[in-house]
Amino acid sequence: MPDYKILDLGDFPLLSGAVLKDARLAYQTYGTLSPARDNVIVLPTFYTGTNTRNEGFFGPGRAIDPARHFIVSPNLFGNGRSSSPSNTPAPQDGPRFPLVQMHDNIAAQHWLLHGHLGIDRIALVAGWSMAGCQSYQWAAQYPGMVQAILPFCASARTSPHNFVFLEGVKAALCADQTWNRGDYTAPPEAGLKAFGRVYAGWAFSQTFYREGLYRQLGFDTVEDLLQDWEQDHVQGWDANNLLAKLATWQAADISAGPRCNGDFKAALKSITARAILMPCTQDLYFPPEDNRTEARHMPNAAVRPYDSPWGHCAANPGNDPGFAARLDANIRELLGD
Repeated sequence: MPDYKILDLGDFPLLSGAVLKDARLAYQTYGTLSPARDNVIVLPTFYTGTNTRNEGFFGPGRAIDPARHFIVSPNLFGNGRSSSPSNTPAPQDGPRFPLVQMHDNIAAQHWLLHGHLGIDRIALVAGWSMAGCQSYQWAAQYPGMVQAILPFCASARTSPHNFVFLEGVKAALCADQTWNRGDYTAPPEAGLKAFGRVYAGWAFSQTFYREGLYRQLGFDTVEDLLQDWEQDHVQGWDANNLLAKLATWQAADISAGPRCNGDFKAALKSITARAILMPCTQDLYFPPEDNRTEARHMPNAAVRPYDSPWGHCAANPGNDPGFAARLDANIRELLGD
């Protein structure tokens, strides 16, 4: 039995002007919607995540608990469950898959929540990395619907440095001779391995490597960790899917679209939701400085940095128990628990 459901969206118009044919949004729900329909929590997915991976952010006795909350976890376009290069028929298959922006993802998720599930109010949108970017987008795109957001290790707009980091992993993948501009006949394994190796240098902090914290993950050497990241990307990900989501990430900007027409400060000011922004101080591509800049223009935002040598991966469930405890405390504060 699949661990997700599919909402058929039909021919879905995109912000670029293109149309995603026969679009499908994968999602899962957990818990029960209250009679007042006021216990809804939305957990979008992160870059290499699915709704299944999101299950590490909630559970019995935690701040987000299916016994008390109705949790909706929609999957990003491009992640292999929702419409993606790997599961979309011609003429939008593989490298011909159109650019899907954050605005498009949230428009589809709004249809899921409002049009399909009949929900008018969201108590909290939260998420790690690209999922956190979507929480900003939700609050800017549908401010009257979202009561609170908690993006962790995320930003409201992809910074130039973050963009360049993504260009690096992209270049490593596309240098594979079998890449063939995305029309490969077999997975470009050398490129996927290179992608994983480059990414590992950014996912954790310098302190993580200097202090040998990779041993806590079961690796005796740095090389052991790098080989694991290689295999994870070869076995777990379609190359075109990785690049489709990477394009979404690079284009991330909550001011894109008709509401704010590129005015980033106006987009931030339009976020009326209560917000706690939770960066990791040693995150190499979502630094706290970006969140502090955002918070200055958001009416109800607080920045709560968390220091961890695990860097961006401090938020990965199981890595840093202190991060999970702080995250739960911040969620409880936003929910008024």
